[in-house]
Amino acid sequence: MQTTTLMKHALRNLLRSRRRTLSTLCAIIVGAIGILLFAGYNQSIEYSLQTTFVRDKGHLQIQQRDYLLHGTSNPALYSIHNYQQIVDILIRDPVLKKMIAVTTPVLSLTGLAGHYAVGTSRPVLIYGTEAVGQAQLDKWDEYQIGADLIVRKPLTGTQPEAALIGRGLARLLLLCDFVKDQPCAPPPSRENNASALPDDLLALSQSARDTRPPATGSHIELLAASAAGAPNIIRVNVLGTQPQQARELDDTVVSLHLRQAQQLLFGQETPGVTAILLQLHSTREMEAARARLRQIFANKLSGEPLAVYDFTQLQPLYNQVLAMFGKIFSFLLALILCIALFTVGNTMNMAVMERTVEIGTLRAVGLKRGDIQRLFLSEGALLGAIGAVSGVLIALALAWLINRSGMTWQPPGVTSPLPIRISIWGEWRMLASVTGTLLLVTVLSSWWPARRASRVSIVEALRHI
Repeated sequence: MQTTTLMKHALRNLLRSRRRTLSTLCAIIVGAIGILLFAGYNQSIEYSLQTTFVRDKGHLQIQQRDYLLHGTSNPALYSIHNYQQIVDILIRDPVLKKMIAVTTPVLSLTGLAGHYAVGTSRPVLIYGTEAVGQAQLDKWDEYQIGADLIVRKPLTGTQPEAALIGRGLARLLLLCDFVKDQPCAPPPSRENNASALPDDLLALSQSARDTRPPATGSHIELLAASAAGAPNIIRVNVLGTQPQQARELDDTVVSLHLRQAQQLLFGQETPGVTAILLQLHSTREMEAARARLRQIFANKLSGEPLAVYDFTQLQPLYNQVLAMFGKIFSFLLALILCIALFTVGNTMNMAVMERTVEIGTLRAVGLKRGDIQRLFLSEGALLGAIGAVSGVLIALALAWLINRSGMTWQPPGVTSPLPIRISIWGEWRMLASVTGTLLLVTVLSSWWPARRASRVSIVEALRHI
């Protein structure tokens, strides 16, 4: 039997039992919609996370080889001091310069922030960057997410002592002018036990107050251990707050100019950085860029103890979140496919029982067992194709509506809500795999009923006349 004739007969047979066919199609369509919407949501989460981390940390980071092991406790010892020479080598490399969009150094250290005008202080994470480079990092938008994610305020064009801090840190330091929409009040006053201090410490404290008057207004002081091990202090002017995705960072981050951070950590010694950030034009080029960097480390920079890490290594949360949603999607996919399998199988079994006489007649006029089996398989395949295509079209329409609805959700640990986005259009591989999977499941669920139909005895079938 020719394919065209076979499909015509299959369509005619499906239309004979329209109610049963419609209910089966609805099950397949609903399953396709559920799979595609959740898969599109997973894809959107991956794009959003990737964009957030790449804007913040770049695709790749060059660090001193042992920085990840010991550098956070002693950033001065595990810094890169000739970083400008390394940057020049990278941007002149004929292979890397085609891949790299931004190259910028950063310095990360821990310290104390004090707003001594009101007597508050707190441990902080100090993040020194080049303002121009940081502004360029924030422009990366490979997946056209736009301004849906939190965009940092740039320090470009500000004074050298300018700084931005997290909203939570502003509240904790009682910089209430920056958090007027949140409760911001000093804690209950405590008894002053200064008189109980030894005479020498009391004299030293009074001397420090006389020589360095306390900060006022939006000025805060940052304290950190310098490269020589002695404490070092700088004063910065807080220009505003910088929202952070995670609440822990929002309560601790201080962003300032790289030169100020270097002055705090290195003082008069040779300054360095803790990392050189490389942001690529496309994430697909990450492995090629990493391989080229290792070649440069082995040749032109063989005397430097350098290592390169990608953002997934520096941010384990990325793979953890994707793995969690991937397992949820796998469970949902298995559940929907099982429902489709049993629904289509039940429909085809009922068709075989109702058409026993027809099967016997077709066999009597010369159709072979293989022809009967292909006829029922064609009906299952046609059900799967119509249901999958209809599900794809409806899912695209629903995704379009959801993306423009303005709905948001707030993940755990995140300080502000994020928009809900469904990425289906343009994800051709995902669309093809979902359509193909549903088609395969419907064909497989039709196989056993089709096999039963092909093995019906002609004599036994015609007895039902």
